[in-house]
Amino acid sequence: MSENRGFQLGTVGALSLSVVSSVSIVICNKALISSLGFNFATTLTSWHLLVTFCSLHVALKLKLFEHKPFERRAVLGFGILNGISIGLLNLSLGFNSVGFYQLLELVRAKIQSRGRTGFVLGQVIAAHAREDLDKLIALLNMTKLAIIPCTVFLETVFLNKKFSRSVQGSLAVLLVGVGIATVTDLQLNALGSFLSFLAVVTTCIAQIMTNTIQKKFKVSSTQLLYQSSPYQATTLLIFGPFLDKLLTNQNVFAFKYTSQVLFFIILSCLISVSVNFSTFLVIGKTSPVTYQVLGHLKTCLVLAFGYVLLRDPFSWRNILGILIALVGMILYSYYCTRESQKKADEVAPLSQVKGDESDPLIKLESGAKVST
Repeated sequence: MSENRGFQLGTVGALSLSVVSSVSIVICNKALISSLGFNFATTLTSWHLLVTFCSLHVALKLKLFEHKPFERRAVLGFGILNGISIGLLNLSLGFNSVGFYQLLELVRAKIQSRGRTGFVLGQVIAAHAREDLDKLIALLNMTKLAIIPCTVFLETVFLNKKFSRSVQGSLAVLLVGVGIATVTDLQLNALGSFLSFLAVVTTCIAQIMTNTIQKKFKVSSTQLLYQSSPYQATTLLIFGPFLDKLLTNQNVFAFKYTSQVLFFIILSCLISVSVNFSTFLVIGKTSPVTYQVLGHLKTCLVLAFGYVLLRDPFSWRNILGILIALVGMILYSYYCTRESQKKADEVAPLSQVKGDESDPLIKLESGAKVST
């Protein structure tokens, strides 16, 4: 019982860390992109991963965790796939949201002509951007909505994982709620839709691999992140500047890096260490589907905080969607907890019979204490 309680506390801690760090980096990046005009999202992500690797390397030298090498092909493929999925997501947003990137060009021209970044950007967005920004956010949310059904399909077909009707129903309620709250009318094109499809599939596979690799090779989230982040960072460092140039018609190396811009870039990179770590931790302790459910909770929180703190426009449709989504999350948590407890009760007698035959590494991976 105490072992199960310890695992539950560890899971709650991982979920909480993921929510706090994700909301923090959204606020930081919003200031960096919206207020300071730094629109190089893919390159910024490569810097995030590079700082994450350096931080973990320092932690390794301080012996805060143990390095555990495993199959090189697996970690190489996993790291590159993660990098590709990020690039595809940015590409799909770019090709489906031409108006948004035209807005960025307008913002850049206004800033260069007047030099008053914060005020001018606010004026430009107020005058030209509301509809395009809403469409971009709606497109991103629609892409995120597609990840859960795709993940369920892939795990069912290729991993023989079973999802009960209760869990499927709760996920359907959640997706309907988030869709009502966030998705508006969209105009998609063939290339953008194809890139969105590829982004969803690669993201799902990468998140499933995050979970299966940790269990197959008995490595922790920290060990997996330490070994895969260099490959992710390298992939994005190579393609990021070209991708950002294609989407924004700006050169990341020609950007004017003021002290304020550098401050927010450094802050964003530091927060990203926690974001990346908590992502691997949550997926390892729970599942890719649970991680996506948590992501939709963050979306609802961002909507609510935007209304309360920033007075963003908020309609009854948003409120209704958030309430429906919360019902879906509660039902999902309830059914998953009930099914996990049922499985634990079925396994408990068998584990008592086996006694000392169980592998202590597996116990450690699940958060259990091993007595010596």
